[in-house]
Amino acid sequence: MAYEWWIGARYAGLARAGRGGRRGDRFVSFVAASSMAGIGLGVAALIIVLSVMNGFQTQVRDRMLSVLPHIELYVPGAGHEQVLEHWRDLADAARKDPVVRGAAPFVAAQGMLARGEGLSGVQVRGIDPAIEPEVSDLAGQMASGTLDSLKPGSFRMVVGSQIAQSLGLMVGDTVLLLAPQGSISPAGFTPRMRQFTVSGIFSSGYYEYDASLVFIDVQDAARVFRDSGVSGVRLRIADMQRAPQVAHALLGRMPAGVRASDWTQNNRTWFAAVQTEKRMMFLILTLIVAVAAFNLLSSLVMAVKDKRSDIAILRTLGATPAEIARIFLIQGALIGAVGTLGGVALGTLVAYNIDVIVPWIEHMLGIQFLPQQIYFISELPSNPQLGDIAVIGGTSLVLSLLATLYPSWRASRLQPARVLRHD
Repeated sequence: MAYEWWIGARYAGLARAGRGGRRGDRFVSFVAASSMAGIGLGVAALIIVLSVMNGFQTQVRDRMLSVLPHIELYVPGAGHEQVLEHWRDLADAARKDPVVRGAAPFVAAQGMLARGEGLSGVQVRGIDPAIEPEVSDLAGQMASGTLDSLKPGSFRMVVGSQIAQSLGLMVGDTVLLLAPQGSISPAGFTPRMRQFTVSGIFSSGYYEYDASLVFIDVQDAARVFRDSGVSGVRLRIADMQRAPQVAHALLGRMPAGVRASDWTQNNRTWFAAVQTEKRMMFLILTLIVAVAAFNLLSSLVMAVKDKRSDIAILRTLGATPAEIARIFLIQGALIGAVGTLGGVALGTLVAYNIDVIVPWIEHMLGIQFLPQQIYFISELPSNPQLGDIAVIGGTSLVLSLLATLYPSWRASRLQPARVLRHD
């Protein structure tokens, strides 16, 4: 091993000095260890927080898509009866793409539920309960009742759990559905309304949908909302992440006038907010690693000052300024690399076992971090991603290497004659 590596490792506390070691070496090693710990803790915190944010996003997304389809093909302005009569033509054209796994008709509109003095604005989805399992997991989300209870002409309804709670609805109760269109008479505007019987209650675990979505039979929806809303085909594909690309490709196979929207467009605001929050959290927590890098810089400056005599002796023995600079570059690089690897190991270990660690902490402290009554979820999710870990580790290494440049340059500029004269 070249002597620069041995001395750099010794100053970093990773190699023993032997019997000739001085107490000053212990202090330098202690400072190096504290720098390693700072970098490691910053990297671990960044990995854990981003993994939890990824897990939260994944879990909420999956709960959204348990109720909603991946892609919707619709015909703006067309009559619902006409679209529903030819929906299989759209479905057959979409199925020519091998990634399409399921298709089902739908009618989408907005309305209002009224029961007694209670009112609630809702998003109405007309579906075919026999085919709906091909595009969503709504049947598995039923808290009471069954999805098969929706029959054409029965005017039955499946409501979200939060709607049922706010209006005091149970299976078998009746509720009035008001459409935005109506008729104008001498008495004024009279909205179109229809009485429905609650035949089921679903709970997706996503508050926004449980508090706003209701499902009725697709034929009943076409009758009630004949002058509003849109109708078409709901699709499920093999890879939900490719929904925007697949939706764009499907438009090339569809007749003129057909439009397509995917789940990322329908929930664009929420996902944009989560991505912005994730970026800001990355920048904020990167400051922790930056502070640790500044700590590394200060520790290297202290090491250079403490080792002035050693540097002077090495220079008199023939060491070049570049070799002196390499010693402290190696010292800083080893501290940064060991701290980064330790932080990656710790952060990854915690991120993959957070479902065990957090309940243990809650049990020890007697508290609950995520009350189910307030948050979408009751357990802290985690989804470590290799790309995030690689970016975090690379950022830490770059900051650590940058922190070594100035101290190494200062060490290489020391004049041995001046140092030995003062010492």
